[in-house]
Amino acid sequence: MSRNRQQWVLPLSIFVALLLGLLPLPAWLQPLRPYWLALAVVYWVIEAPGRIGLGFAFAMGLLADLAFGGLLGEQALRLVIMAFIVQRFRAQLRFFPMPQQALAIGGLLLNDRVVSAAVHLALGEPQLPWSFWWAPLLGMLLWAPVFLLLDTLRLGRKGG
Repeated sequence: MSRNRQQWVLPLSIFVALLLGLLPLPAWLQPLRPYWLALAVVYWVIEAPGRIGLGFAFAMGLLADLAFGGLLGEQALRLVIMAFIVQRFRAQLRFFPMPQQALAIGGLLLNDRVVSAAVHLALGEPQLPWSFWWAPLLGMLLWAPVFLLLDTLRLGRKGG
């Protein structure tokens, strides 16, 4: 019964991640914006593999492409690649200690930047400035609090 009561956590986490991605920031903070949607999707791929997979990642990527106004399909591709890697290594990733898990997420986010750069290069689109390569580091540092918050909400634990 507790699972049914916590059904709202998934859509709310995706909605909040999209809002955080759209939140206006000063120009000097833009390069540090973590890929919130990727953090949320990766959490759900790890914790709800029966319900959340590549199709979900693709749909959320298309939604993000529409919301953020970028190249249609770019974020969908990036999230599908990320979800595929997470699915492939889920058994190991799930049992890593949190610092090691955060390092793995940092690697995924760095790989995401490489995929984005490759897509932009292939299509002749302008590349992001080098300062935007700091965002995966911030995403890695935010993984533990994001994971713990979503886990607490999903499992319905009381703080304290």
